[in-house]
Amino acid sequence: MAEGPIDRPFKAGTLRPTTFLLGYTKPKMLIRALVFDFDGTILDTETPEFQAWQEVYAEFGASLPLPIWAESIGRGHDTVTFDPYSYLEAQTGQRIDYQTVRMRKRERFTTLILQEKPRAGVVAYLEQARDLGLGLAVASSSDRAWVEGHLKRLNLLSYFALTRCSDDVTRTKPSPDLYLSACEGLGVAPGEAVAFEDSLNGLRAAKAAGLYSVATPNAITKFLPLEPEADLFLPSLADLSLPDLLNRATLPASSDRPTTGFSPSSVASV
Repeated sequence: MAEGPIDRPFKAGTLRPTTFLLGYTKPKMLIRALVFDFDGTILDTETPEFQAWQEVYAEFGASLPLPIWAESIGRGHDTVTFDPYSYLEAQTGQRIDYQTVRMRKRERFTTLILQEKPRAGVVAYLEQARDLGLGLAVASSSDRAWVEGHLKRLNLLSYFALTRCSDDVTRTKPSPDLYLSACEGLGVAPGEAVAFEDSLNGLRAAKAAGLYSVATPNAITKFLPLEPEADLFLPSLADLSLPDLLNRATLPASSDRPTTGFSPSSVASV
């Protein structure tokens, strides 16, 4: 006679045993850490930036198509190939004053981004991760001053054990370097970590590093083909609790895996 589920409390760093069934496969690895992208994932900086550029282009009677802009999302300055100034000149057929355009875009972008709050579900995930004793890090292609400045403004910096930014590596996303550095700093193997990303370049970086990848698109990147690149696609982190996500991340990919595992109700105070 098969045994039923073992009802034991979930402890940080351990996986609550699943139902013992014929064909049960041992979980791939336990999750010990979460690594978040910053721009577009923790804070939607992508929409304000694209909107600011669209408004600048409109002043010149031109347009900036999303597919053209999207290729640069998630990349650092070292890997970006799209130049919005040159593209604007090509669209209008005239030379532009780069400094004037830069200032106009920056002013509008600053106004828009200061109105943004952490994306839905982010704070809940950070609080639950802290309660579960999971390591937390940021892996961003932006520079540290930008990332940590906004994290401080949003009162989120204290959740993270470390940040890995463009200042720390020679190659940013889609290279895996940022994620590898974050995992090394947390003292976990890449396979013991979950990455949260909103862009194709970010997902490719996380997958190349060996992390379980979660795509959580924003208003801009929801139009990109993220789902095929991710291990899990969530329109919003508010759609799935962290304990349930961990259950999915730690169970094997086999279609005959048991569906019972630890649930939100098995985690005290979460």
